[in-house]
Amino acid sequence: MLKHYVDDSEYFSYCGTRIAVLLNAKGEDMDYIQGISHECVVCKLNEKSEKLEMKHNEHKFSTLYILISSTTFYVIGLVLKFLLGIEGIITISLFAISYILVGFKIIKLAFKGLMVGDIFNENFLLTVATLGAFAIMEYPEAASVMLFYRIGEYLQDLALNRSRKSIKSLLKLKAEFANLKKNGEIIKVKPEEVKIGELILVRPGERIPLDGVIIDGQSVVDTSALTGESIPREVKPGDQVLSGMINLSGLLLVKVTKEFKESTVARILRLVEEASARKARVEQFITRFARYYTPVVVGLAALIAFLPPLFTGTLLTLWVYRALVLLVISCPCALILSIPLGYFGGLGKSAKEGILVKGSNFLDLIASLKIVAIDKTGTLTKGVFKVSEIIPENEFSREELLYYAALAELHSNHPIARAIREAYPGEIAKELVNEYVEIAGYGVKAKINSTLILVGNDRLLHKENIKHRVCDVVGGTIVHVVVDNVYAGYIVISDEIKEEATLAIRELKRLGVEKLLMLTGDSRHVAKTVAEKLGITEYYAELLPEDKVRLVEKLCLKNKGQVAFVGDGVNDAPVIARADIGIAMGALGSDAAIEVADIVIMDDDLLKLPRIIRIARKTRSIIFQNIILALTVKMFFLSLGIIGEATMWEALIADVGVALVTVLNAMRILK
Repeated sequence: MLKHYVDDSEYFSYCGTRIAVLLNAKGEDMDYIQGISHECVVCKLNEKSEKLEMKHNEHKFSTLYILISSTTFYVIGLVLKFLLGIEGIITISLFAISYILVGFKIIKLAFKGLMVGDIFNENFLLTVATLGAFAIMEYPEAASVMLFYRIGEYLQDLALNRSRKSIKSLLKLKAEFANLKKNGEIIKVKPEEVKIGELILVRPGERIPLDGVIIDGQSVVDTSALTGESIPREVKPGDQVLSGMINLSGLLLVKVTKEFKESTVARILRLVEEASARKARVEQFITRFARYYTPVVVGLAALIAFLPPLFTGTLLTLWVYRALVLLVISCPCALILSIPLGYFGGLGKSAKEGILVKGSNFLDLIASLKIVAIDKTGTLTKGVFKVSEIIPENEFSREELLYYAALAELHSNHPIARAIREAYPGEIAKELVNEYVEIAGYGVKAKINSTLILVGNDRLLHKENIKHRVCDVVGGTIVHVVVDNVYAGYIVISDEIKEEATLAIRELKRLGVEKLLMLTGDSRHVAKTVAEKLGITEYYAELLPEDKVRLVEKLCLKNKGQVAFVGDGVNDAPVIARADIGIAMGALGSDAAIEVADIVIMDDDLLKLPRIIRIARKTRSIIFQNIILALTVKMFFLSLGIIGEATMWEALIADVGVALVTVLNAMRILK
C-alpha cells in the first residue's frame, strides 16, 4: 500500500491556526512561529489560536508599516536620481535606508542559516545578490529587489490566509466548555475534565462538547461542520450525538460515552493536523530538486562572475552584475511555496465538503483512480433493514419462528439482527439465552435453555448439514432458522438502494473509472438484483471478510491503476486497510473507519465519491500548471541573464512575479 509519512517542517507544516510554509526558505519570523508546537495536543489548540492570531495580525501590520516606509524612501531616491539628476551621499543614503528597512529580516535569516549550515536558501541568494549590487554601485536595483521581494511576500501571505481559513474553521468544532451536571448543580468545566458516564447539559445554540447518548430532551442538531451536510437532523432520547454538532433548539441531557481525547472532534483535528506530514510524490520531488538546483545555480553564478573577465579581459563589474541577476532569478520560491499550498488547498476544500483526506499523497492517488470496489450493504444500500416476510416450515408458527430468531440474535450488533429484534413485538427475556457464538460469515449459534438455535445464511445450513427446501429468494436477504437441528423456516430481510447510488455510479464512469465492482456477503440473488439496478456489470456475492481482502489484494497486484475500496467503515476495516485507497463512508462516530481509512467521508452521501475525485484532479492540474509555468519562466530568464539581456528588473519578474502568480493560481482550488 503506497503511503508516505514524511515529516519535513521546512516545507509545509500545519498546526493550530498558522500554516508555516517554508520556514527556512521563505523566511518567516521564527519568533512569531516559535509558539506553535507540532505536537499540538487538541486540548491546547483553541487556547493557543487566539494568541497566535493576535501575533499574526501584529506581524501583518508591522510588515505593512515597514513596506510603506521603505517604499517612501525608495521613491524619493528615484525622483532625486532620475528626475532631478541629484546623485551622491543623499541619494545613496535614501536607497540604503529603503534597503535596510525591508532587508534586515532577510539578512538576519540568511546569517542564521549560515550558522546552522543551511546556506543555499532564498534568503542567502537575495542577500548575496543585493549586497553585491551595492558593492558594484547599482543602488536602485539592490533596493528594488529587496523591496519588491518583501511586497510579493506580503501579498502571498494575504493569499495564504484564505487557505488557512478553510482549515482553521475546523478548530471551531471544539466547544470551549461543557455544562457538567453534578449533585443537582450545573458546573461549567473544560471538556477535557468530563469523565465517561457523567451527564452534561447542552443548551440551544451551544456546540456539543463530547460524544454521548441523549438521556432526556429532543432537539434538532446541525452536523454540517462534521459532514458538510446542511440539512439539520432531529435527535431524541437514545440517539447518539457527537462532539462538534450544534444544538439548534431544545435542551439536551447527554450521557458522555467517550473522553475528549477519544471524541470525534479530537480525532478529526488530529487527522487534519497529521495530513500535512504525508507528502505527495510531487512535493517530495520538489524538495529533492530544490536541494540540488540552488547550489548548482550558485556555482554557475560564480563561474559567470569570474571566468569571462579572466579569459576575455572584459570588465569584472559587468559579469558580476550578470551573476547577481542570475542569483535573483534562481530563487525557487515559486515552486516550493505554491506546490504545498496547492495540496493544502485540496485538503481544505475536501474538509469543507465533509471529506477528510489523510494526506496529500492520497489526493494524488485518487486523482488517477481506475478501479473501484464498493461494498453493498450500507454503502450502495441504506443499510436500514426491515423484515418483509416470515415463512415458517415443519409445523412452526410465524410467532415461534420470529421468537427463536430474536432470542438467538439478542447479542449481535449486525443490522440484520437489529431488524429481527425490532420486528419481534414482545419482550425478549435475556436470561433465557445460556450460550451465544457468532460464526463470522455464516450467522449465530445460541442455546435457549436446552434448545439449540441456529440463525444464519444458506452456507450455515450446508455447514451444519441441515435439510432445507429454499436456499435463496429474489428481492431480499434470507435468514434461515433451525431449532434443535430441525429446519423451522426463513425470514426475508429487505434493504433499499440509496437514491443517489445510480447517479454516483454514472458519475464515476464518466470520470474515467474503468472498472466498477460490487462486493457483498449477501446472496447471489440479492447481489444480482442490486447490481442490475445500478448498472454494475461485475459483482461478487456470498463473500466472507477474508474473501473481500483476497479479492482486493488480487486487484491491487494485477492492475497498474490505483484500486479503491469503499465500505461502511464498520465491518470492512481489513479490506479498507488493504486497498491502495481505503475509503470509509458514513464514518461519523466510527472509530475503526477513522483509524484505518485513507479517506473518510463523514456521512452516507455517495455523490461525494466523484466529488473527491474532481477535487483531487483539479488540485493535480493546478499544481502541474504551476510547475510548468515556474520552470519555463525561470529557464527563459536564466538564459537571458547568462547572455546579459536581463537586468534586476527582469529578475524580479522571474522571482516575485512568478511566485505570486503561482500562489494565486493555487488558491483557485478553494473555489
